[in-house]
Amino acid sequence: MADLDETDMEILRLLLADARRPYSEIGDAVDLSGPAVSDRVTRLEDAGVITGFTIDVDRTTIDEHVPLLLDVTVAPGHASDVYDALREADGVQHVYRSADAHVVAHAARPDPDVEDWLAETVGLDAVTDYAVRLLAANDRTSAVGDADFALACAECGNTVTDEGTVARIDGERYRFCCPTCEEAFRERYERLADGA
Repeated sequence: MADLDETDMEILRLLLADARRPYSEIGDAVDLSGPAVSDRVTRLEDAGVITGFTIDVDRTTIDEHVPLLLDVTVAPGHASDVYDALREADGVQHVYRSADAHVVAHAARPDPDVEDWLAETVGLDAVTDYAVRLLAANDRTSAVGDADFALACAECGNTVTDEGTVARIDGERYRFCCPTCEEAFRERYERLADGA
């Protein structure tokens, strides 16, 4: 996908402000028809720029749960499993998987002692260590800046253009500037997954 133009950026800004905003209203703001906005949103979804439309519920406002930040160091080969299990677990609001075998989750639990819950949710054999921190405050801001917006190659960091490739590897979508980068990334990914 080529770089996003200013109209794409404005559509993203409007959707970030209110994802339920009608396409006709967005079209009025960017001087396009509702169907033209729908086409652009579909193109952004296909490119992986937009990955979904969700609501963000703060569970601590509706029940007696304690807000926690859980940092799990994952055993080799279990990062995807732990990430998926926490993503689906009750009370987990946001989950992040890092490249260095950590899964971090923002969760709201009735009790800050999470060892039994973690064992039941992901299995302790998949965990080498974990840390739990009580959250005093959190604010997750999604914003589209004024800087140029371009998709970066997962291998080399270069801009992905129309000549680039998209691959789904272990359930995740990655973008590459060229087939050579995709092949290098796949080889390294397979080596790491095999524990080499």
